Amino acid sequence: MPLPPPFWRLAGLRAAGSSADTLFFHLMQHSFLCLDGRKYGPEDIGALLRLAEEGRPELADLAQFLADWFSPSESVPVQTSGSTGAPKRFMAPKARMRASAGLTCDFLGLKEGDSALLCMPLKYIGAKMVVVRALERGLDLRCVQPSSHPLRGMAESLAFAAMTPAQVYTTLEVPEEAETLKKVRHLIIGGGAVNGPLAESLRVFPNAVWSTYGMTETLSHIALRRLNGPEASEWYTPFSGVSVRLAEDGALCILAPAVCEGELMTNDLAELDAAGRFRILGRKDNVINSGGVKVQIEAVEAALAPHIEGAFFITSVPDAQYGEMVVMLREGRGGEGCLAACRRVLHPYACPKRVFTVPSLPRTGSGKPDRAGARRLAGELAKAGGAGALPD
Repeated sequence: MPLPPPFWRLAGLRAAGSSADTLFFHLMQHSFLCLDGRKYGPEDIGALLRLAEEGRPELADLAQFLADWFSPSESVPVQTSGSTGAPKRFMAPKARMRASAGLTCDFLGLKEGDSALLCMPLKYIGAKMVVVRALERGLDLRCVQPSSHPLRGMAESLAFAAMTPAQVYTTLEVPEEAETLKKVRHLIIGGGAVNGPLAESLRVFPNAVWSTYGMTETLSHIALRRLNGPEASEWYTPFSGVSVRLAEDGALCILAPAVCEGELMTNDLAELDAAGRFRILGRKDNVINSGGVKVQIEAVEAALAPHIEGAFFITSVPDAQYGEMVVMLREGRGGEGCLAACRRVLHPYACPKRVFTVPSLPRTGSGKPDRAGARRLAGELAKAGGAGALPD
């Protein structure tokens, strides 16, 4: 893996005075990562690569990120998740990433020496920001291969962990891993909705569990909401210095000058309260127009989640009469058993007209629902005559 030349040589080659120089020398002053109790500086990136070759492959991506981070460049490459379209790459300013790390650490009270788990793919912003928080606040990083069981074989009580809903769900299926998860002092969950049986399982956790709101463009989350304990809420609390408003169409607009230039117009339909908090109602592009009636995908999924066993998505297929037909993609078998729950919980116009059973639901690399992929898959199954219709 090609790496930049030695950093002390780079420092000597740069002329002082530019903003890039200011940032570069700041990074050099904070030029070590604490990993498993040992400090790794820029000159130790080769050692991380050797560890990767000797049986810890997860350290290869970490070494590459540190090479990018300690380079003289003012930015690092970041890739969007692809949940609403094709994944995109852009350059994220390091200064703004440092500011984002500070917001999270301040909100949660994370301090030097606290242990932090890195268990997500480092090509995404959520994982990159775990490393930046460790760099900025001296957290002691634990790095594991990204998987559906990141706590397998781990008994340590972690101060901080960031996981996807899918990782939390599968972790809770293994009693030993579930006990380790309960010991995490601050567990943040991002990359997808937390509702239904998963939310109920987390409600009784003894330590703080948080759902995050943010996106790659805001360099991870800009607001958190508590999922357990007396502070549990449906409302997200923005970080200090972050303000939100609603556009005319009800979409959330974010002003977070520390992490994002200008106002960010999102596709998330939201509601605000008097305290400046917000809750998400769904995405503008996740609305099914069936016979002139608009059906919000997330609202239907949230209503069904407590009543449907297993994972499922609501999506649509083209229909000659209604334009779009509401359908369900469901993992496993027994789609017919969903009929009673759908009729009991939903208004007839929102009730799925067909249930397609699939081996696995389409998701992005970061674990989010792949909505475009779900529509394509449902359309292909409908054309092929798969899975039975739900009778009226």
